[in-house]
Amino acid sequence: MHGGVRYLEQGDIPLVLEALRERGLMHRNAPHLVHHLSFIVPRYQWWEGPFFGIGLKVYDALAGKLNLAPSHLLSREETMARIPNIEAEHLLGGVEYFDGQFDDARLAITLARTAVHHGACALNHSRVTGLAKTDGLVSGVHFTDVETGTDYQVKARVVVNATGIFSDEIRLMDDAKAQRAVQPSQGVHLVFDRSFLQGDSAVMVPHTDDGRVLFVIPWHGKVLVGTTDTPMDHADLEPRAMKEEIGFILRNAARYLARDPEEKDILAVFAGQRPLVRPPGKDGTATKAISRNHEVLVSDGGLVTIVGGKWTTYRQMAEDTLDKAITLAGLEDRACVTENLQLHGWRSPNAEPLPDWLAVYGSEAADVLALVQEDASLGEFLHPRLPYQMVAVVQAARQEQARTVEDVLSRRTRALLLDARAAIESAPKVAVLLAKELGRDKAWVEAQVAEFTELAKGYLQPES
Repeated sequence: MHGGVRYLEQGDIPLVLEALRERGLMHRNAPHLVHHLSFIVPRYQWWEGPFFGIGLKVYDALAGKLNLAPSHLLSREETMARIPNIEAEHLLGGVEYFDGQFDDARLAITLARTAVHHGACALNHSRVTGLAKTDGLVSGVHFTDVETGTDYQVKARVVVNATGIFSDEIRLMDDAKAQRAVQPSQGVHLVFDRSFLQGDSAVMVPHTDDGRVLFVIPWHGKVLVGTTDTPMDHADLEPRAMKEEIGFILRNAARYLARDPEEKDILAVFAGQRPLVRPPGKDGTATKAISRNHEVLVSDGGLVTIVGGKWTTYRQMAEDTLDKAITLAGLEDRACVTENLQLHGWRSPNAEPLPDWLAVYGSEAADVLALVQEDASLGEFLHPRLPYQMVAVVQAARQEQARTVEDVLSRRTRALLLDARAAIESAPKVAVLLAKELGRDKAWVEAQVAEFTELAKGYLQPES
């Protein structure tokens, strides 16, 4: 949840201003999910002190009253004390600044539950198969309940297409001649044991082979290293890391860590795709050079599409999109209230700290622990190498619309992304407990374990 140090270096001040403001609002509206994190930029050249020092002071100033904490220079001794296993040879010192850290899947679940609380109807595992039209204008959608295979149609005065990298597929349902608006860009992360990053600060690697910055970040008791920026020619539901992307991360991270990470040390590797706004007539543009700004598109048929952007600015993206949708549908004009809207589970940042896996439930943490008091077996851990207790499965099924083992191990907990082998080994007992909650039979359990195991293999071995 960041303003974007790299975008500041590129001179995209409006994007940085917007992102820093949204970062501050998110920190205020969901303190159980977003917290500030120290980032240290190591200095190995004399000029890096004034260069990064001044740049990050500008970053602080742009955040204004919503700044998380001020940046400052660190001596060589202070840098080594904060990051004990940093590469010490030629180290002059560091610069410390602060950004926000969050868990994207947990925020997505929280947003869905917040929307439901305010009257929305949220459907999971429902796939849009077509758009309904009346007199040439979009008037609803056709969708299929994936679990039952049942088809439905729902009418609407306005349809918003917020499907990320799949936005163009929906736009083509509206207009078969629609030009591509999205350029998928793949980002890959590697996960390692916590021993690769001692201390509580993250490291920003300022110089890499392709000019991007690289981050080494403490995350859920592990170490997350990434990311890459690889242009992709199509959107993929389950993108896979390529061998060269893994090599890029290992090679660049090794320059700044005293202990060089190797492929055998990887606990999990995962990839995602960014829905960048495709520059008109610029096929082959390096995705690292494409702006992270967002755009709201309205087709001749009245389909509203939001493309581009990034997680940090999701709230502003939603506000801009709904402003267009309200006008298009002739709905009552209302002021946006989300700037000061506390998200579901809001819990005071001054309250008693909770364990990492429990903190994401916010004010519901007591309800989760109450389930363990009712059934002590739910207090057992999913796996010795994972931080989650079995109660997370029950909570996911009862309160968070989890319907599959993948839902639980990838998107309600982050087990698959933290340690893919441990997640595979946890799948059978997760499937049994989930089946009990959902009323499924033994055949469903076996099928779920098989499907998840096959999926999880892709988080272990990179493609060649």
